[in-house]
Order: sequence, then structure tokens, then C-alpha cells
Amino acid sequence: MTSSRDSEPAPEPEPTPEPFTPPSPAALDARLDSITRQPFRAKFHLRGRDRVTAELKGPATIRWHAYDLIAGRLAPARPYKDGKQTPYRGHPVFVAQHATGTCCRTCLLRCHGIPKGRNLTRAEHVYVVEVICRWIEREMTGGAR
Repeated sequence: MTSSRDSEPAPEPEPTPEPFTPPSPAALDARLDSITRQPFRAKFHLRGRDRVTAELKGPATIRWHAYDLIAGRLAPARPYKDGKQTPYRGHPVFVAQHATGTCCRTCLLRCHGIPKGRNLTRAEHVYVVEVICRWIEREMTGGAR
């Protein structure tokens, strides 16, 4: 005798997202060149206190700050006040986020193809931090390559 459970089809597993593969350093520079040519993004540069902060803290500390700020403000599936959560100044990472299109989930989708509505994967989180830190490094050494 068969029960009704035996005749029901098994639920299909949810498709897993394709694994994120970070671009090479040359591809990252090419993407940054493209993004920073957009008129809105081209306006952002490290100046004043933000530049001094980057100089005093150094790249390693700025990277930790970026990782932490992205974890709280961008990595969740639905960040609090998404689209308005990133100040325009006050920390070099904030300026870099606007310059690189990593300031909100909408910009992250438009500029980097990372979808909204789900938490960032670890690889995506690391990629966003890499984009931000690369932009800061380029600013501190005199701009694009």
C-alpha cells in the first residue's frame, strides 16, 4: 500500500549561485578605470582629513576598517537605509565606496554585477574590500596607474 507521501514528487533543491571569481589585478584596474570615468564617480578624490587618515593609519588598518564597514553596511541582504547608508566623507573608505560604486547594493549591482537581496558571499565581501583598497592605493600614489 502506498501513502500519499510516496506519490508526491520530491521538492527540487534551490539552485546554488554561481561561485564568485575575483578578477585579476589587471582586470580590477581596468574595471576601476571604467567606473572612475563616470562623471559622478570621477568627482571623488581623497582630500583633507580623509587623505590624512589614510596616510596616518596605513593600508593594513584601512583594509581592516573597510572589511568591518562593508560587513555592517553592505554585506547584509537588505542593509539598513540601503542607498543612504554611506556618508560622502568622514573616512577614506566612504569616499572610496562612492568612487568605486560600492556604496549601496544598487550601485554594487550596476557597477560590479553583484546581485541584491542576499548576503554577500565571503568572496564577494573580500572583492569589495579589494576594490576599495585598490582605489585608495591609487589615490595615495597619484591616481590611476
